[in-house]
Amino acid sequence: MARRIAPPTGSSGWLQPLDRVAWLMMAVLLVLTGLLLAGGDHASPRVRDFSWDGRQVGAEDRAFLMTFSRPMDRQSVEQNLRIEPPLSGRISWAGRRMAYTLDTPAPYGTEYQVRLQGARDRFNQSTDTNLLQPFESSFKTRDRAFVYLGAEGDEAGRLVLQNLTRDEKTILTPADLGIFDYEPYPEGDRILFSAVDRKHRADDISPFLYTVTTGLLPEAPAPTISQIKAGERVRSDRAPQPAGIVQLVLGDNEYQNLKFDLSPDGQRIAVQRVNRQNPAEFGLWVIEPGEPAKPVPTEPGGDFVIAPDGKTIAMAQGEGMAILSLTPEEDAAEEGKPLDFLPKYGLALSFSKDGAAAAMVRFNRDPQNPTRSLFLVTNQGQEKELLTTDGSIFTAQFDPTNSLLYCLVSTRLPGDIYVEQPYLVAINLKSGIRTDLLKLPIQRDIQIALAPDGLGLLFDQVVSASDTTEEGIAQGSDGRAIATSRLWFLPLQLDDEGNPQKVAPQPLAVAGLRPRWLP
Repeated sequence: MARRIAPPTGSSGWLQPLDRVAWLMMAVLLVLTGLLLAGGDHASPRVRDFSWDGRQVGAEDRAFLMTFSRPMDRQSVEQNLRIEPPLSGRISWAGRRMAYTLDTPAPYGTEYQVRLQGARDRFNQSTDTNLLQPFESSFKTRDRAFVYLGAEGDEAGRLVLQNLTRDEKTILTPADLGIFDYEPYPEGDRILFSAVDRKHRADDISPFLYTVTTGLLPEAPAPTISQIKAGERVRSDRAPQPAGIVQLVLGDNEYQNLKFDLSPDGQRIAVQRVNRQNPAEFGLWVIEPGEPAKPVPTEPGGDFVIAPDGKTIAMAQGEGMAILSLTPEEDAAEEGKPLDFLPKYGLALSFSKDGAAAAMVRFNRDPQNPTRSLFLVTNQGQEKELLTTDGSIFTAQFDPTNSLLYCLVSTRLPGDIYVEQPYLVAINLKSGIRTDLLKLPIQRDIQIALAPDGLGLLFDQVVSASDTTEEGIAQGSDGRAIATSRLWFLPLQLDDEGNPQKVAPQPLAVAGLRPRWLP
């Protein structure tokens, strides 16, 4: 006969009370899990990251990124995205990340609102509970500001910052520094300039190189994926320094400093120098951050401009233009040998922002009719003649989209006395259409500066001293002192074909010359 086994002592069943609670909770969790699996994930999607959130962007910032917490219905996002004021652009996707690439740089001195609501995620379009959480953010562009050489009063001969956005003016350099030339750094936080110390070196006209702070520094947006992959230098979020801090970059103990150029990334300075004791020792030097100046192993040359990559330079050399490496140890270039040589051209004026093309001048040496021609030369070897003149070609600057070239040129007026009439012209690089924007006063010392957002041009109108021995704020190309100068602003408006329209220039209440926009 089988033996019956009794339940444990003190228990009325197989399970203890704690065991029954545990089994009950497990059953509830199973039911909830089943309901979730049947109904889907009801967590509302949201914008997890916006790369321009609260940031200050410049002309080089052409795309922002939005990263979502869930895969989104792309059409619903694109239809509901709002930017005020409007900025035209195109949208591309990579998984949960959306990129909005601007067609043209955002106008400077403006704050923008970005809103997105009503978008749906990709897998739960049937329920309103899965609409994107309303998103709102803002960003702004850099201040519309420029630097000029003061012409009157306390500003005379000093670098002055004019901030149009804030309606502020700041004198940057001390009165005892006589300014020769200057270029802004790419973040607009500093100005590189050459000057002589009139207080301690009154009889010496050999300039030193200095930097001076502007007091400005944009809050840089987060880098894009393409920037990270390309290894581009990312702007820092360091705090801006007060305006007017001057620091020495390069003295002239053994060598006299002449022309200089700053690379577009601000990482290299190229300087023409000549040995004080041996003038035959004349050539190009390069300065890198934290390093002393060192000579570039190449033959002496003339005018030069650094390419957008910051590592190569175009310099007039011999009977043409030499393309030289500023980092021969990195490029494995043969010491002293150019990377390329363009025998047709005698002057490089500027490069396009992407480095794919350059504006170069050819000197047509016809004894009966000497002329100069402006060419567009691409890195693929293509050459396109843009204009020819019997006068001069002073300046050519690419607009931010690399589709227009703004030029300061002149033509010779008929008569026995050689006189040039300057013009401001724009050339459409796709169609070749030339637009004469403005006939300028007859003078050789006009300088133009194209705004980084491409919406305007600055130019100066100088007044030479009546007596060549009279002192002035600067010296003109004819050797005469410049007594004073006024600045003008020319708005740039494009028609439906992408060509600039003729607009009357606006005088600025600024006495200055040689204007330079901050990037």
